[in-house]
Parts: sequence; C-alpha cells; structure tokens
Amino acid sequence: MITPTITYHEFSGQNDLLRNPRAASDRDRTTRATLLSALTLFVPGGAQIVAGSRSLGRFALAVTVACWFTLLLGAAMYFTMRSVLLTALTQPFVMWLGSLLLAALAVGWLILWLDTFRLIRFGQLAPGFKPIIAVVLILLTTLTSGGLGYAAHLVNEGRQALAGIFSSGAAIPAEDGRYNFLLLGADAGEGREGLRPDSIHVVSVSQSTAETIIFSIPRNFQNARFSEDSPMLEVYPNGYNCGNDCIINFLYTEVHNNYSHLYPEARDPGVEAMMDAASGTLDLRIHGYVMVDMGGFAELIDAMGGITVDSGGWVPYRGRHPETNQWGDRWFEPGTLELDGDDALSFARSRDFSNDFNRIQRQQCVQQAMIGQFSPQTLLTRFTEIMAAGENLVETNLPQSQLGSLLDLAADAQRNQPQRLTLGAPDFGTAGDLFSTYPDFDQIHARVDELIANEGADDDAVAEDQDEAQTEPDSPEDAAEPDGDAPGPTPDQTDDAVAGDEPADQETADPAELTQADGSALTEVYLIEAQARGELGLLEQAANTNGDCSPAG
Repeated sequence: MITPTITYHEFSGQNDLLRNPRAASDRDRTTRATLLSALTLFVPGGAQIVAGSRSLGRFALAVTVACWFTLLLGAAMYFTMRSVLLTALTQPFVMWLGSLLLAALAVGWLILWLDTFRLIRFGQLAPGFKPIIAVVLILLTTLTSGGLGYAAHLVNEGRQALAGIFSSGAAIPAEDGRYNFLLLGADAGEGREGLRPDSIHVVSVSQSTAETIIFSIPRNFQNARFSEDSPMLEVYPNGYNCGNDCIINFLYTEVHNNYSHLYPEARDPGVEAMMDAASGTLDLRIHGYVMVDMGGFAELIDAMGGITVDSGGWVPYRGRHPETNQWGDRWFEPGTLELDGDDALSFARSRDFSNDFNRIQRQQCVQQAMIGQFSPQTLLTRFTEIMAAGENLVETNLPQSQLGSLLDLAADAQRNQPQRLTLGAPDFGTAGDLFSTYPDFDQIHARVDELIANEGADDDAVAEDQDEAQTEPDSPEDAAEPDGDAPGPTPDQTDDAVAGDEPADQETADPAELTQADGSALTEVYLIEAQARGELGLLEQAANTNGDCSPAG
C-alpha cells in the first residue's frame, strides 16, 4: 500500500482559501469576496494583510489606527477642551492641512479598493454573484473614498469662505468678563440712497457662564450717545441730537458720506460709528460687530432650504396677488408659515399698520428659526451654497483666530434663556412716553446693570420678570421727559423717519376673532380689498399681534 506524502507547504496552499481560492467551492469564494470587502470597509489594509501585499496592508493599517486614534482624541477633546479643539480646527493652516490629508486618505482608500477588486478574482466567482459584488464594491468605493474627497472639498471651501468673512487680527479680550457684539441688519431698501442698518441689536455674553442679554435698539432711536473715545464727539458733543434727521439708523450713511475721515484706519467707518453709538447708549464697550446684508439674507435662507415660523398675526408685505398675479399688497396669514428667502425677508421687514417693536420681535424670530433649523444635515447637504451665501452676506471685524473660542461660547449660550431689553416701549413706558425719541440714559444704564446682575437667576423667574416689565408700564415719575434738544415726531414724517415705530396704545385683538363684514372668517383677499378701501382700523387690528412669533419645527 502506497501512502501519499503531502508536504506542509502543499497542505497550507490547498487550505489557505484567502490566498489561494482556486480549490475552493463557489460558496467559499463568495464568502471570501464578502470578507475581503468587509475588511477593506471596516479595517482598511486588512484585506491586503490576509490575501495580498502584507507591506501595503501594514502601512494602510497603521494609517487606519492613526485615524481612529485622532478621532478618539478629538472626541475626548470635544468633551474636555472644546474651545481648544474648535480654535485649532478653524485656523486657516489647519483647515488647509486637513483638506490635504482628507484628499490623501481618499486616494489611499481608492487604491485599497482597486487592489481588493484584484484580490477577489472575479473570474473565479460564481456567474450569478459577479454583478452583485461589482455593484456593492462600486457603492462602497463611492461612499468611502468619494466621501473623503467631498469632505476635503468642503473643508477647503470653508477655509476660503471663512478667510473672506473674518479678519486676520489678534484676539479680542473680554471687558469686565463680558463680550459685547453689535449685530446689524443692513438694507438699502426701496427708494433709499445708501445702506441703512434697520435691525440693531447688541448681544452681551458672559465669558464665564455664557449667559446672554440681547439689547434691541429701535431704528428710530434719537439722541444716541457716543462712547468717550469716539471721534464723533467732535461733531456731536451732546450725542446724535439733530432731531428727526438723527435717528440712529441714519448714522451709518451720514458717517460714510461726510465723516469717514474721522475713522482713517477703519474697514467700515459707518459701522465703527454705530459701535460708538451703541457703546455710549448702553454704557458697554462693544468688542466687535457682525453686519448682515439683508439683500443677501434671502440667499442664505434659500441655501438652507427655507425656514418655518408660527406667526400670531397678519403681516403685510408686497408681492403678487394670490388670484390676479398682479404686483401689489399682500398679507401673510397667522399660523405656521413656510418661508423661502424672499418671503422671510418680507416677513422680517414689514412694519406697515404695526410698530417697530413688533418688527423687532419678528426679526428675532426669523434669526432664531435660522439657528434652530440649522442642522448638521443641512450643513453637509448644502455646504457650498451656505458658504457662498455667507461670504456675500456677512461683514465682520471679528478675528478668525478667535472663531473657535467664540463658537464654543455660542454653544454654551444656547443652553441658557437669554434676557431681552428693547430701548423703547413697552420696556420703557408706553407709546405716549416717546422714550425712543427722548431717552433717559440713567434709566437705560440702570436697566442694563440690573440685567447683568440678574444673571445666574432661574431662567423661568427671569422670563416672568421680563413679561411683567413689558406688560406693566413705568410709573409716571420714571417716564422720560423731553429735554428740548430734539423735536418730537411731526405729523408729516415719512415712513423712513419716526412715525408709526412705537407700539400703539390699543387693545390687543385676537386675529382669529376678526371677521369680514358678513361675519365670515377674515381672508387675505378681504384684507387686500380693505387696504384698497382705506379701512385702516381693521388693518391695524389685523396687524396688531404680528409680533407674536416663534420658530416652528
């Protein structure tokens, strides 16, 4: 009897199905192809170690381990040193290096997938399984290598966009533990000459607790004071006090046209003067500004895919008639509104038959809706559009070197309920007090100090106190007295001046209770017809509650 002699190498070669699948069954070859694909997906380099070039596999595996270590380190830093991590990730050089590394990883993973195609040996697979594994491998290659390539593109796009938006200066130090930023919504508007900031807010954030106070300055605010170091004191030593020609949103254009030489080193002299005016009015040092071009505001909302808000009243605007398609007067109905960029801009701008306080509330509502509906999914799917819109939309003097720490502060601030104060009715008296025309700066500074002192209080208590302050007018002895330095509003003032900007002293009507003459429910077409007939009382009642707005969704 002759016993066959089988050497170790022969036995090993016949049984090592991963490296030598020729003797394997169709089922084993299918299993092998699936395993190699899974290894390349989850452990890049693993397929090469078990079935191909071990040197290539070891190198790829080392890169894989380094990537996992970096991701774990980043995750640990996010929970322990988030500010440091965000600061590093928003630096131009780091973003440039990151885009290169992502591109290199995309190319490297593509090489591994092509080598995995070779190792699978399609000619030895069962005929019915060949198209399945081919489609799966193409999809996985697109998902992994293609995804990394797209990520490299996004990082590079973001680097260029941030460089176009933010300055390259040094970091800004906090003042008394606070950062104070001026936010301006600037708009050329219909029939206007030059840009005017109609939306004026100061956001004050505590550096230690990230608690936030939002101060809203009505566009018709008069007699604004300038900070002690402002060059505008040479022109207006007693404040911006030339009457109705000196409402605060005229300051930007006036400085650009007549006094830009007072700010020789400023990138935007008009904004610098607005910062000085906000600083002197609130007695807070303003550290930086962000100005949003309302004309480009619509582009950003469209890039996000629109926003959704809940409106508590009828909001007038200009658009195409819902039935005739003719351009003219229109109304947003109360309820849930899905707004594209142009509609959101019209919704935030509207002030006809209403008042400036309602307008400010709607502007804040749109801002909150944008922030609340700005998700990672939106950023990933619309990144290029958002970055392009943002670069054309935003102007700021904030340094990019500080962007990471400010983003960290903003993330913490989202956990707190902000306190709010409007420099006019109803936070300071009633409409008849004309506080925005004749402001009492001692009262303003006292309320600012009070809000800062309230930080750390229970959020519900703060909100309750603010509601009481808005519903209960100031006592007569606290009301602002005209000082004679500036004339009050005149009957023939235009819409760009003061008239109609203070909340009217009238009962608040529920829009659901308003009806047509026959008792049927109010409709947009009926309001358009009533507007043509000049029925101002009905229109003012319909628009009276349009400041009641909240983000939806």
